[in-house]
Amino acid sequence: MKQRIVTVETDGPGLYEFTAEAHAFLRGAPAGPALLTLFVRHTSCSLLIQENADPDVRRDLDAFFRRLVPAADDPSMRWIVHRDEGPDDMPAHIKAALTAASLCVPVADGRMLLGTWQGLYLFEHRARPHRRQIVLHLSA
Repeated sequence: MKQRIVTVETDGPGLYEFTAEAHAFLRGAPAGPALLTLFVRHTSCSLLIQENADPDVRRDLDAFFRRLVPAADDPSMRWIVHRDEGPDDMPAHIKAALTAASLCVPVADGRMLLGTWQGLYLFEHRARPHRRQIVLHLSA
């Protein structure tokens, strides 16, 4: 078993790739099959495995979620009650609820078995900068 916390600094909504940090964490991992569990320690961002070749994919995903769940000051979101930290607060929680707080990736011989174009992303849903913590946990 091996564990580390990785910090991802964000500067607003969008997808932030941290595949390289996960690869670095796996250096020196024992040979054989294992499972990498990733867990984000926040309720207004999420984790995704997504294409890392074409940046348009990340832009389109971000645009889709902005349209799906607009800010609380949008007229269609008048029903939102929780606004303690601004108009992006509750929408960020909704987006996080629609995505994932944790992911599992199979590992073989110290390497993630991701597909050719797959990468690991923190999906930031808040407008202001944050320092997000992701727990990486390797189980053999």
